[in-house]
Amino acid sequence: MFYKNPLNVKNIGDPFIMKASHGTYYLYATSAPDGFLAWSSDNLIDWKEVGYVYRSGPESWGHQNFWAPEVIEYKEKYYMHYTARWKKNDSLRIGVAVSESPVGPFVDVQNQPMFDFGYACIDANIFIDDDGKKYMYYSRDCSENIVDGCYESHIYGIELHDDLVSLKSDPVLLTKPEQKWEKKSGPDRLWNEGPFVLKRNDLYYLMYSANCFADKEYAVGYATSENPLGPFTKFADNPILEYVDIDNEEVIVSGPGHNSITVSPDGSELYIVYHTHSNPLKGGEDRQVFIDRMGFNEDGSLFVNGPTFSEQPIPSSKEGANGC
Repeated sequence: MFYKNPLNVKNIGDPFIMKASHGTYYLYATSAPDGFLAWSSDNLIDWKEVGYVYRSGPESWGHQNFWAPEVIEYKEKYYMHYTARWKKNDSLRIGVAVSESPVGPFVDVQNQPMFDFGYACIDANIFIDDDGKKYMYYSRDCSENIVDGCYESHIYGIELHDDLVSLKSDPVLLTKPEQKWEKKSGPDRLWNEGPFVLKRNDLYYLMYSANCFADKEYAVGYATSENPLGPFTKFADNPILEYVDIDNEEVIVSGPGHNSITVSPDGSELYIVYHTHSNPLKGGEDRQVFIDRMGFNEDGSLFVNGPTFSEQPIPSSKEGANGC
């Protein structure tokens, strides 16, 4: 059996897939003006909308720009870290909501952002290490970060307490736009955003997106470190996922980025989850979900078999394995 990109989740951005302990997949995304919708699937391919899982109200700290939700299952509860614009100062911040179900309702742990460092923050990603320590990675948004006259987004890391809400350390700068491919949307605005961290063989892989999300050049790269808070070294051959065109004329896949990672139903395959522009020639905010196989080369470097737009074997399951 086969599947073909894009999947049946449309008009979204920043997709994140969580595989719950009971085996069902849940997809959360930038998807509504006042909160977040979610979708569920048993096979990673066929998705059913479950409706709102988080919705802001008159008393909520955030009032618009609900972006990039990620959900982690922890101690029999589900924690959603998300971005919204703070009513207090109309600046972007990160909040936390909790639920006893992956389909909500998620309720804010506190009626304020997780923290306030005096600058805009977006795109939270939670990573729990083998030793039980918790970390959050986020982007200091370019809207309020000016470096030598250029608006820049930088990625930071910070250790959390066990409650996944309170901070245990000061933030550490991990990456900023430096490589040539990261500057195609410049020169006045540059991005490192959408962090996602995984670990393999005691090496930490920090995946991230660069360039403007509305442009075809939005793409994914990564950096590595022997420590969860760096220093990180960027892969020399970035990006590992980028747009596809034919003879530099017709764009087939545009703006692949803001990724997360999940596993196949039988746990044997890694999949990268990301958005692309619904209209490759137009770009912009209208986006859709792609998934593709990914993995590690013998030298430890990451690879992505994509973006694909032709038929691919469905993800491997216990009922029947499918080759890569």
